Amino acid sequence: MAETVKNNAAQEYDASQIQVLEGLEAVRKRPGMYIGSTSTTGLHHLVYEIVDNAIDESLAGYCDRVDVVIEPGDIISVTDNGRGIPVDIQEQTGKSALEVVFTVLHAGGKFGGGGYKVSGGLHGVGASVVNALSEWLEVNVHRDGNIYAMKFERGNISDPIHVIGKTKKRGTVVRFKPDPEMFDDTVYNYETIHDRMRQQAFLNAGVTISVTDLREGMEDNTDVLYYDGGIREYVAYINNGKKLVHEDVIYLGGEEDGTFAEVALQYNEEYHENIVSFANDVRTPEGGMHEDGFKRALTAVINNYGKKYGIIKKDEDKLSGEDVREGLTTIISVKLEEPQFEGQTKQKLGNAYVRTLVNNIVTDQLATYLEEHPVTAKAILAKAMLANQARLAARKARETVRRKTGLESGQMPDKLQDCNERDPSLCEIYIVEGDSAAGSAIQGRDSRFQAILAMWGKMLNVEKARADKIYDNDKLAPLIVALGCGIGEEFNMDKLRYHKIIIMADADVDGAHIRTLLLTFFFRYMRPLIENGYVYSAVPPLYKLSRGKKQRVAYSDEQRDAISAEMREDNPNAKVDISRFKGLGEMDPHELWETTMDPEQRSLRRITLKDAIAADRVFSVLMGEDVDPRREWIEENAKYVVNLDI
Repeated sequence: MAETVKNNAAQEYDASQIQVLEGLEAVRKRPGMYIGSTSTTGLHHLVYEIVDNAIDESLAGYCDRVDVVIEPGDIISVTDNGRGIPVDIQEQTGKSALEVVFTVLHAGGKFGGGGYKVSGGLHGVGASVVNALSEWLEVNVHRDGNIYAMKFERGNISDPIHVIGKTKKRGTVVRFKPDPEMFDDTVYNYETIHDRMRQQAFLNAGVTISVTDLREGMEDNTDVLYYDGGIREYVAYINNGKKLVHEDVIYLGGEEDGTFAEVALQYNEEYHENIVSFANDVRTPEGGMHEDGFKRALTAVINNYGKKYGIIKKDEDKLSGEDVREGLTTIISVKLEEPQFEGQTKQKLGNAYVRTLVNNIVTDQLATYLEEHPVTAKAILAKAMLANQARLAARKARETVRRKTGLESGQMPDKLQDCNERDPSLCEIYIVEGDSAAGSAIQGRDSRFQAILAMWGKMLNVEKARADKIYDNDKLAPLIVALGCGIGEEFNMDKLRYHKIIIMADADVDGAHIRTLLLTFFFRYMRPLIENGYVYSAVPPLYKLSRGKKQRVAYSDEQRDAISAEMREDNPNAKVDISRFKGLGEMDPHELWETTMDPEQRSLRRITLKDAIAADRVFSVLMGEDVDPRREWIEENAKYVVNLDI
């Protein structure tokens, strides 16, 4: 792949290729406009921007190694062996190109000057924005036999460009310290950076990316990431620990008019699809033209193969897109000169010609692959045919549920105590474990906007069940009816009846299990609820503290100790009775309202989906059928346990 792009970009890289669109303005005043937020997410984004510049050099065929180091004091260092940022005079500004890159917004080799045919990132604001949001930044360029150095403080030049020595190397070294005036927290998370760098290594076969942590106590954290198999290895990584339909990862790829597309896919025995797409190494979670082209071609190729060999005998037995994607893990990566990102969040690829390119690649190459690998082809067809049968069974089960529950007429489940408000944005539903806890919640709630749905017993583990079993499950069917938005392919956010869905379970092993089962269900069949921030976990108190008539509650061991000390301030020898809540059911309605349900007092944890790939792997490992991967995960993570309930 690198060779394809390299031949298109093998020209001199100098200041004439650095194009200026506008000056650096308002970055420090409105940092969220450029890096999303000033939270830890924005903090880590600074690293990604500098690494993306190094990856651009690899896409052009001039860089095969990037080293990322977290130094003591949370200073970041990024080193690449590319051509080195140009240092000669940039014609539009009369300044060194190096200075322009780090001080002018929208300046760089990716704006039509010919520096890069293909580049990563969305906006091309990386280096200057990182500079503006750093307490200090220094850059060393190894180029033309010299080492050029330059330093900045909060975006302003503190040490102009000058030569500090001779070198036989080439490349760029950028070191920066995030500005504590700009960020809520300036402490970097090694795993967060490591996971992003692993993704980049998968997407850019042949590029070595090392990640090292030199902070005190973290010296053992270092990893060298190199995947010669590229996205093939990415798919294998995602499917690790899952039962596979076929061992081989199918790879398809091609190039046309400077646009390159590649697809890797493999089926597993699970019941959900996992399609992950990228454009110029940028994740496109809302899909777009490359995903559309892939889905259309995949459905057509598998149906054609089934008809050709008599596996699909009638037109009415034709497999749907949902059927052929059950159990599918796919990575789609396209690299193009001028990506057009659509949607409010710019997470959807809009270049129409990419759909045709991907469609043609998959149609031609997958059809050939299936012909040459009949065992794999028939295993995939068998999986899709079973999915088709299950889909028809699910439709029947869904209709049965509708008849039984009166869904079409708006009849709600018996276990639901609904609220009076009808505006979903003002409504919340508590999913409560056990009838006794639900009884207290019903009496203690504010019925104007709080609904209560009682759950009893252990619910279905959807990781091991198809949709037809879900509709017919006596635990899940009431929840599906109560929420009103459907599941899977039928999911419709506009029909959601509550914009706060709060899981309220005991703070013990059983409660944690129920939360996990519910979250697995939401993740697999109602994922947009999590993606849009509608799912929460209630945080009930762990302890009740009493001294005389005074009572307090604590939500953690640390808070328990602090409150206990407060209650003894006037008398260190005073007796404070401390008891642990055994469950929600033993709280009276007033206690439950004050500690867990009152919007003015309660604590809620919003369930987020920062990394769908990681979440998918964890759910598969913890809730799937294979024991060995689960045992390995527990052994690896046991050291992080801080509150073991046995």
